[in-house]
Amino acid sequence: MKKRIIISGAGLVGSLVAVLLAKRGHDITIVERRADMRTAVGYGGRSINLALSERGWNALHLAGVDSKIKSIAIPMFGRRIHHHDGGSSFQPYGKEDQAIYSVSRKEINVALMNEAESLPNVKFLFEHKAVGFEQNTLITENAKGEEVVLEGDVILGADGAFSAIRELLQKTDRFEYSQSYISQGYKELTIPGKEFCSYQLEHNSLHIWPRREFMMIALPNTDGSFTCTLFLDYEGEPSLQSLDTEEKIKTFFEKEFSTAIPLMPTLVEDYMSNPTSSLVTIRCFPWVHQKNIAIIGDASHAIVPFFGQGMNAGFEDCVVLMECLNESNEDFEIALDVFQHRRKPDADAIADMALTNFVEMRDKVADPSFLLRKRIESMLHERYPEKFVPQYSMVSFSSKIPYSIALERGKIQDCYLDKIQQIQNIEERLEDEDLWLKIDNILSSLETFSLSS
Repeated sequence: MKKRIIISGAGLVGSLVAVLLAKRGHDITIVERRADMRTAVGYGGRSINLALSERGWNALHLAGVDSKIKSIAIPMFGRRIHHHDGGSSFQPYGKEDQAIYSVSRKEINVALMNEAESLPNVKFLFEHKAVGFEQNTLITENAKGEEVVLEGDVILGADGAFSAIRELLQKTDRFEYSQSYISQGYKELTIPGKEFCSYQLEHNSLHIWPRREFMMIALPNTDGSFTCTLFLDYEGEPSLQSLDTEEKIKTFFEKEFSTAIPLMPTLVEDYMSNPTSSLVTIRCFPWVHQKNIAIIGDASHAIVPFFGQGMNAGFEDCVVLMECLNESNEDFEIALDVFQHRRKPDADAIADMALTNFVEMRDKVADPSFLLRKRIESMLHERYPEKFVPQYSMVSFSSKIPYSIALERGKIQDCYLDKIQQIQNIEERLEDEDLWLKIDNILSSLETFSLSS
C-alpha cells in the first residue's frame, strides 16, 4: 500500500532513501533546514572528501544510480605513505584490482538529489526545520519563522549527526543516548591541481602523512586537486589551538610535512580561514518511536571517518531497510522494528573499528613490525582465501559480511596472527615451505570463511 513518507534531511542518506522508497511507489516529501545546495550562493557545509567502497556501491546499484556516480569517483588502490624523512611507500588495500573511491561529498549529494527530484512522487521543502512531531505529523518552521505542519504515515530522520529528529527523540522516555569526542579535530586544506586538470601527486592513492599523534591525508578530486585534512589535537603542543599565527603554521608544516609544503601555495590562508571541525561518535537506541517515526544513518550512529565507512554505513542502512520492507511485505511497522534490531550491532561494530583504525593510520602504518604483520596477513589471504580474510577487506570489499561479524572475525584472526608472528625469524623465512607447514598446523583449527560469507 502506498505510504506518505516524510524524510527530514536532504543529505546523502536522506536523498538515497528517498530514491529507494519512491521507486517502491511511495509518496515522498523531503524536508531540509538549509537552502538548496544546488542553487544557493556561497553554499557551505562540510566538503571533506569521502571514500566510497563496496557497501556504498551496492546501495547505489540498488537505487539505479551507480553508473552516474562512477563518473565522479576516483579509484584509490592503496595508501601512499609519506614518511618524515621525505621518502614514501605504497601499501595496497587489497588485491590488485581492489580499490576504494574518492568522491566529493557535495557532488554525490547533488547527484542523489537530482535523481530524487526526477521522480514524480518526490518533492523537496528547503529551509524547513523540523521542530516537533506527533504520531502522523511533522511540525516544521520555514525561513519566515512560520509553522508548517506536514502529514505523513512514516517519518524518517536522516538529518545527520546533529539530527533534529533525534533531538526530539531524546526527550522521550527511556531513550538511550551517548556522544563521545576524540581529542583531535580537523582542518580542511588544499593541494591545487596543475594545468589541464593534472595532479601534483599520484592520484590513484589515498595519501597519508602519519606522525604518530597526528596525521594529514589527501584524497583526489576530478579537477586535479586534492582535498587535504589535518587531524590534530585541539589543545596542547602542537595543536589546532596553538597554531594561531602564520609563522607557527609555517614552522609546524615545514617540520612535519615538508614534502607537502611546496604543493600547498594557499596553506596559511586555508588554515586561517577554514573552520575547525570536531569528530564525534554517537550511539543511541531505540531508533524507532511510536512505530512509525525512525532515525537512520548518522542520525542514529555517527562515527569518526578513519575507516572510510560513514557514508557507506549510512547507505547500507538504506539497503537493510529495503530488505526489511521486502520481508514484511511493505509493512513499515514491522520493517522498522526489525531494521533497528538487525542494524544496531553492526552500527556499534563499525564505530569501534573506526576508532581503532585511527591509531593504525596515524601511527602504525609507518611501524616496521606492523608492516611485517600486514605482509604476513596478505600472504595468508593469498594462500588461504577461503579461511583468512583481512578485516579491512571484510569491511571495504564485501557487502555480504555484517560489520559485527567483521569485527569478531578480525579479533579471532588477530589471535592467529599473534601466534604466527611469534615464530622465530619469520621475516627471513616467509618463502620457506617448512614455515608454511608450521602455519598450516596453526591455522588448522580456524574455521572456513570468505568474502562471500
